[in-house]
Amino acid sequence: MSPTAPTARTRLADLAEQAGVSTATVSRVLNGKHGVAAETRQAVLAALDVLGYERPEKLRTRSAGLVGLVVPELTNPVFPTFAQAVESMLSARGYTPLLCTQSPGGTTEDEYVEMLLEHRVDGILFMSGLHADVTASRERYHRLRTRGMPIVLVNGYAEGVDAPFVSTDDAAAIGLAVRHLVSLGHRRIGLADGPERFVPAQRKLDAFARELCEQLGVEDPAPHVVTTLFTVEGGQAAATQLLASGHTAIVCGSDLMALGAVRAARARGLRVPADVSVIGFDDSPLMVFTDPPLTTVRQPVTTMGEAAVSTLVAEIHGTPGPRTELLFHPELVVRDSTGAAPAVP
Repeated sequence: MSPTAPTARTRLADLAEQAGVSTATVSRVLNGKHGVAAETRQAVLAALDVLGYERPEKLRTRSAGLVGLVVPELTNPVFPTFAQAVESMLSARGYTPLLCTQSPGGTTEDEYVEMLLEHRVDGILFMSGLHADVTASRERYHRLRTRGMPIVLVNGYAEGVDAPFVSTDDAAAIGLAVRHLVSLGHRRIGLADGPERFVPAQRKLDAFARELCEQLGVEDPAPHVVTTLFTVEGGQAAATQLLASGHTAIVCGSDLMALGAVRAARARGLRVPADVSVIGFDDSPLMVFTDPPLTTVRQPVTTMGEAAVSTLVAEIHGTPGPRTELLFHPELVVRDSTGAAPAVP
């Protein structure tokens, strides 16, 4: 087909519009010519994938190696978001990611690791894995490091493990949420959190206790905390208990829990945010489209993913990363699920 044929022109124009570049640039990339910035080339390749075009043979580069990406599950939308960001960043560096997702009763983290070792991966990135569970053995990570396997652990600090850690600052997240609610006049603020054995949940609990004491003079946080599961059902159960004891605002350990809290409020005939305010955690995709759009604390997924991938690739190339935990500051995203505290009758 000649380059001036209508379908060819249409394809170039579509790709150029999707990638935000000129048709001439698209043509240079598709023909494998030099003089195109790496970011621009990646944008054109992404446009090919998004629009459903097959990549030309000359653009299929040889993989620099395999990297395992182990995530706990995909039902919580923040994990696919993390996985997609990390996979894209690995691919941009020439590595082929192998995604391993767990599910209840399915393949375990340890079984996935054995499979990844059989495939001779160059490194493994663990996201919210057993390293985040204080009751789990750290020996599995020690064994990997003993055999020289580069690893990076995301969202969950495991003291004594010879690896870099990348985490969201959970304490800062709770501080942002509680202070926002206090500024709106709330005095009965509850926390719906996940199981205490997980490091992020522990950190949220500790920070919540401090914030209640500093902001509201509450010395005993126990009546204001319910720990359950990081699910919609868990959030609904926790919120039902907190609402029954008169709380007008609820901070949740995940966006899914926050959606459950909204459901619990409506089941009691309460309006969100007129009668009760709800804050989530993660800023998962689609939270802006919920009813009401969810106020939440955003994890800096892109920045954290870049740090995790850069550190892992450096480890693979023989440059050890820092063994301290890199904490990334979250951002409060105010939408319509929080409002002024209801007037006291």
